Amino acid sequence: MSSLYQAMIDVIERKITPMAGAVGQQRHVIAIRDGFVAALPFMIIGSFMLVFIFPPFSPDTTWGFARAWLDFSLAYREQLMLPYHLSMGVMTFFISTGIGASMGRQHKLDPVMTGLLAFMGFLLVAAPVADGKISTEYFSGQGIFTAILTAIYTSEVYAWLKRHNITIRLPKEVPTGVARSFEILIPVIVIVATLHPLNLLIESWTGMIIPQAIMHLLQPLVSASDSLPAVLLSVLICQVLWFAGIHGALIVTGIMNPFWLTNLAANQAALEAGAPLPHIYITGFWDFYLLIGGVGSTLPLAFLLLRSRTAHLRSIGRMGVVPSFFNINEPILFGMPIIMNPLFFLPFICVPMVNAIFAWTATKLGWVAQVVSMAPWTTPGPIGASWAANWALSPVVMCLFCMVMSALMYLPFLRVYERSLMQQEAEKAAQQGAEATARS
Repeated sequence: MSSLYQAMIDVIERKITPMAGAVGQQRHVIAIRDGFVAALPFMIIGSFMLVFIFPPFSPDTTWGFARAWLDFSLAYREQLMLPYHLSMGVMTFFISTGIGASMGRQHKLDPVMTGLLAFMGFLLVAAPVADGKISTEYFSGQGIFTAILTAIYTSEVYAWLKRHNITIRLPKEVPTGVARSFEILIPVIVIVATLHPLNLLIESWTGMIIPQAIMHLLQPLVSASDSLPAVLLSVLICQVLWFAGIHGALIVTGIMNPFWLTNLAANQAALEAGAPLPHIYITGFWDFYLLIGGVGSTLPLAFLLLRSRTAHLRSIGRMGVVPSFFNINEPILFGMPIIMNPLFFLPFICVPMVNAIFAWTATKLGWVAQVVSMAPWTTPGPIGASWAANWALSPVVMCLFCMVMSALMYLPFLRVYERSLMQQEAEKAAQQGAEATARS
């Protein structure tokens, strides 16, 4: 068993760790992550507005408070939907600008100008005009992949032109702001002269503009991303990387965010239309069923540590339980430790995967309400699960069930670890006693 564990650790250290480190530090991955982080506050508020507009009450309810809320929402639906349409409805604006700004910082370009250039590049291909009106179809989830690709393309073009000094230089006497505006003229011309003709060419060949063609090509991947194998694979990668000391959640969420947001937008559109929700695996599912208390679902473990028989683990529990309420569990991961601790490898990997199977199955069977909103990842598990699912009660029950299952799975490994620590403490106390006796 020891040799098997050591062989596994060797593979992680020699193969997985360098590859994951390279992926995590790759500038485009960093830019995509930064873009989604920049857009997150707007999307959270927009999602909250949708939950407010569609409260979790039956349309024929006679309860006074619920009836008044529903009637108010129906009477002012158009006005109330405006903040949603200008946040979640145009999420690609924030994402493309955020990615461009991040790429600009990494290339040592003006991040504001690079972000605006990325935004313009996205609009060139994703905002077709018909009958004097701009289509908004690809401003939401359907345009996320286009926003990513155009932001990276425009930023790299700008950086290449800058490196090769292909720019308009004005005399030093010209104010900095004016000089910067002229400096970006050539990149703007190049972006317009490449993306717009390319969009027209693809449309003439396929009958689809670029974002439509991209979604058509990626549809199998988008569908596959909302499946139990996709859930288990992403959790497995996250847990293995974290066990090796690498922030696996950043890598996994960086890859999955475009798919999650695409699926979230589809669920929100279905909620608005009164149709069945099509998707299960979205950010709220990941945050509040699989990472309860942080990666590894360690909030239940923190409660167990509070009643540990060893002073060391009790102190870790007291130090880690409050942060774990808000899904921050580094004190437990590195204090026990769990990271690189062979005894906890199996539960650390398996606990969130087992929770994933239960939560996915229950949601698929219709026992648990699906995610329609974005809640901050630091929201305590049961509250965040309900918030993300339009304040339904079933996600709270599911989250609590996952917590109980996590505690039961961690408990036997914790007991074994406690015995080993107690033995070490006893040996240390005996050694100190012997040394004191020898000195006296």
